[in-house]
Parts: sequence; structure tokens; C-alpha cells
Amino acid sequence: MAEIYRGVVSENEASSTSCEPSSRIARRRRMEIRRLRFVAGVASTETEADDMGTHKRQKLQVYSSTRSGSNISPCSRDCQNAVENCGAEHPDENKPFEKDQLFPKFGVASVCGRRRDMEDAVAIHPSFCRKDQETTTELHFFGVYDGHGCSHVAVKCKERLHELVKEEFGGIKEGWKSAMERSFRRMDKEVIAWNQGVEVRANCKCEMQTPECDAVGSAAVVAVVSPDKIVVANCGDSRAVLCRNGKPLPLSSDHKPDRPDELNRIENAGGRVIYWDGPRVLGVLAMSRAIGDNYLKPYVSCEPEVTIMDRTAEDDCLIIASDGLWDVVSNETACVVARTCLRGKGHAPAPCSPRLVENNEAVGIPAGSSGSGEMSDKACSEASMLLTKMALARHSTDNVSVVVVNLRKDT
Repeated sequence: MAEIYRGVVSENEASSTSCEPSSRIARRRRMEIRRLRFVAGVASTETEADDMGTHKRQKLQVYSSTRSGSNISPCSRDCQNAVENCGAEHPDENKPFEKDQLFPKFGVASVCGRRRDMEDAVAIHPSFCRKDQETTTELHFFGVYDGHGCSHVAVKCKERLHELVKEEFGGIKEGWKSAMERSFRRMDKEVIAWNQGVEVRANCKCEMQTPECDAVGSAAVVAVVSPDKIVVANCGDSRAVLCRNGKPLPLSSDHKPDRPDELNRIENAGGRVIYWDGPRVLGVLAMSRAIGDNYLKPYVSCEPEVTIMDRTAEDDCLIIASDGLWDVVSNETACVVARTCLRGKGHAPAPCSPRLVENNEAVGIPAGSSGSGEMSDKACSEASMLLTKMALARHSTDNVSVVVVNLRKDT
């Protein structure tokens, strides 16, 4: 502090006081330095009076006053403003809603893999709605959409499904199951209407197919996370797995055509499951439920299966991924990998290739908009990337998209 001010004084006095005795100059410098120290002391005193004088904030105020030079009144104003701003940035931590408003830690990885086209889409919307009007409990939305035939149905789900869930949950009193079912039905109707309107983009590969693009659809698995519950809705062969105390707990069941209850439903509706490179509805689609696929209705349904799970202190993380991961990686292995990364016992994966995207922009969130000051958590990102690379190393032939959400309450 003294050295900074000494440099300013020496420059000002170089031309006007060069003939004065050196002792007089030295005395003047000492007086000015004491004066500046006194100003810094006042700033610290004001900080103590306004904010109980924590050591960290005192240091901040002295720094502010040093940069303002020898002008006393701007220094005092800067210190007062700094104290007020610090108070605004650190609200009362005893208020319960402040913890609820923090975004959960998560990581995302999505890769085209060995497919020619990328048909997956990922949507993450922290604090997308509140539990009810009377409380400030925030709900967080995570979705993975695995398109087939083309990508535009998955992209449409990414853009709209969270909005429909928000509308339906706020507009009915039956609870999450009914809200999710109504949301998926509305999404299916919007996709079919959009396809029939022939609004497919010029670069969409399916424009060369039938004019209504009926052979395009998407699997969808979404999770809504609150401080006390996890709600998962699944339609298709993507999957959500909860890792609790190191053990995998599936929160969804793959909708495969040869699943006994799905096989009965298809046959009762007049359809058939034909084994052509695996079980397929009418020998075409390798899943029994999906959004879109109008040409296979009513055999292919858009009705989701909804699971509501209470959160516990033993919950480690939630893994949501497309079947590109689950075809080659078991639930147990995925949980071990994710849990190891979150506990800091693993090594960071090698830098990802250009096609492996930890894509904040792709999931529709502006950079740096996390409640914790970061977009995505490093450990969760490492877990999602490591799982994605494991799927590729095990020769997954599909697009691979993975979301890892940290559920530990002590982090």
C-alpha cells in the first residue's frame, strides 16, 4: 500500500519540489502514507460495523481502498458499496429455499459413435418449475431422447417436453403419474401434427421418404428431481438407473417387443412381433413404445411408465442414458464407474475427441448459469465421459448419450 502511494507522490513532486530539502520531502511522504493508512482503517471499521467484520471481507475492503488512490471520499464510497454488495451476494443462509434453489451437480456426454447420423438429443433444465405455488422448492428436469428414422422427433421432444410437463403438473391435482402421461400424449400429438404439416427442415434426411414422415420417432426417458423425490417417466428402450449405496436400482424398464406384457398388448391390438435381427414390431421397430411412429400405431404406444422414488441419504447418483450405453454396459458396471468418479477415486479420462461432446449448448443451457457457479460438475462430467468411452470401447453400434446427476446431499 505504501509503495503504491510513494510512487504516485514521487511522480507529482519530481518537477515542482526538486529544490526542497530531502528531509522535508521525507516528512511529507510519511504524513501522506499515514493519512492513507488511516483511510484504510476507517474502511475496515465501516466493514466491521456493517457486516460483523469477517476477516475475508476486511481484506476485500482494504484492497478496494488501495486501488482508489489518495482521494478519501471515493475510497469511502467504494468501501460502503462493496460492503452492501457483499451483503446482497450472501443472503441469510438460514432461509430454507436457498438450498433448494441450488442447481444439482450433473455431467453430460453425447457421441455419434459408429452411426452415420446423430439422432440423440439431451435436455437439462435446472429449476424448470416449482413444486407448488405456496413453496419455493425447485424441480429439475433431465431428459434423454433417442431418435430413430431421423433426429427431428428427438429434437422436438428436447424443445417441448419439459414445457408440457411443467404445464400439466401445474394444472392438475392427480399427481406426477397423470401429469407425465398427459405430457407424453400431448408430445406425441404435437410431433404427428408437425410431421403431417411437412415442416421438416431442408437438411433433414427423412424428407426423401414419405411426405408425412410417419416412420420417424424417438424413445424418451425423463427424470424430475426434487429435494425429496425422483420421478422417472420412460417410453422406449432408454433407461434411468439410481445408484444407491453402491447398488443399481433401475427406475425404468426397457420397452422391448418380446417383454411378456408388451408382447400380449401388441398381439391383443392385432399386431405381431417378428424376429428380424431381434424382436421387432411388425418386423420393423425394435421397441414397443415410442413418441411418433404414426405408421405403427396402435401397436407402438406413447404411454410412459412412471416411477416415483423417495430420495435417501444413501443415494449416490442418477444415470440416464440411451440404449447405446445399456446395450454393452450393465447397470452394475455403470454404477461402479459413476460412483468411483464421484468419490474421487478414479482418474480423469483423456481429453475427449471432437465428436465426444460435453455439450452445455446442446442441452440448451447458457454457459455459466449453474447455481453453484459452474455449468456442470467436473466429477459428473468425468463419469459421463468415461461411461460413453466405455460403450465405444465395447463396440456399441448406436449413438451414446449419458447424463450423470450427483444426488449426494453432503456435496
